Amino acid sequence: MIPTRAKHRSADRRPGGLRHVVRGRVFVSAVAVLIAAGTASSASAAIISTDDPTAEEQIATAIVEDAGQTDRRWSDVETMDSLLPERTAVAPETVKPEPAEVPEEEEPVEETTQEPANDDSSDQGTSVQVSGECSDYSGNKAIGCTMTLDRGYGMDQFQCLLNLWERESNWNESAYNSGSGAYGIPQSLPGDKMAANGSDWQTNPATQIDWGLDYIEGRYGDPCGAWSHSESVGWY
Repeated sequence: MIPTRAKHRSADRRPGGLRHVVRGRVFVSAVAVLIAAGTASSASAAIISTDDPTAEEQIATAIVEDAGQTDRRWSDVETMDSLLPERTAVAPETVKPEPAEVPEEEEPVEETTQEPANDDSSDQGTSVQVSGECSDYSGNKAIGCTMTLDRGYGMDQFQCLLNLWERESNWNESAYNSGSGAYGIPQSLPGDKMAANGSDWQTNPATQIDWGLDYIEGRYGDPCGAWSHSESVGWY
């Protein structure tokens, strides 16, 4: 009697080897599933090519077939639309710059030169054209130098006058002594005495100098006499 292939296989197995073989076959089947997941039918054919499959081979075949059916079931599922709302790109708002204001052109103002009135009245005060000999001085000092020379005094007398009024008012036509009430370049006391030489005595340095020279001549004779008195007593 010829033994079958199944009997030879069962006779050659050692006791307890079935679990070892099952583990090995299952591992091989799992690897086959990973390699041939997309082609389950071909992988199944490769495993069941044996004429007389064993129990473990049948289990592996069932696993492969189930995996193939699973792939087909997932392929039958329709694609679901996303539940999240789509984001719409919003372009940033651009701020248009406001046009710059164009300044209005100002009409040119014509400069007018006011000619001095030809009036010989003493109320108009004194006007002076500075002498060339007084070019070393400026401002009120240049006016005082010119008026001193016009009265016939020399530069030595003007030096005395320069020192005198430098001490009294620093040649400032607006100088005011709040203690005594004296005013102007010559420190007239009170200040309105200078109105005798012009109504502009409060602002015109020439009117104040003219009054001061009159006062010095009548009281001390000349500027150096007034300066000498101021040096001795502190006032003139």
